[in-house]
Amino acid sequence: MTRTPAAAQPQTANRQAWMQVLARAGEHLEPYAEMLQANGYRHVREPETGMIMVRARMGGDGAPFNLGEMTVTRCVVQLEDGTTGHSYVAGRSRVHAELAALADALLQRDDSQRWQDAIIVPLHAKYLARTARQKAEVGATRVDFTTLVRGEG
Repeated sequence: MTRTPAAAQPQTANRQAWMQVLARAGEHLEPYAEMLQANGYRHVREPETGMIMVRARMGGDGAPFNLGEMTVTRCVVQLEDGTTGHSYVAGRSRVHAELAALADALLQRDDSQRWQDAIIVPLHAKYLARTARQKAEVGATRVDFTTLVRGEG
């Protein structure tokens, strides 16, 4: 088993966090297109759509089984300085995949904090607001079933 050096682990955790935000961003990433595409880049792998098999486990710890297939779009870009960005996003949005790969590449550079502040922080805030709104909508329709026990006699 290959171990990740301790110094690389914080960078890996940061990258996982921003990739999660970018993958969930969907159409909310499009307003940043001009800013992202202003940086010189080339496609290593053009955005392409395919299918992946989703695996699951009953109860989280049971035997794995194939749940079904899911459509994903992937893209790989390379900046002029050689930094490579990757993305896999749910669905068929080629634009989303390309912009997410571009953002990933830019976030790996020395000026990553600039991109964190400009893109990741606002997108994450939008995601949190969306999920809070959805929870409130679902909570408003929640029904609490209470069982009354009648005394004998």
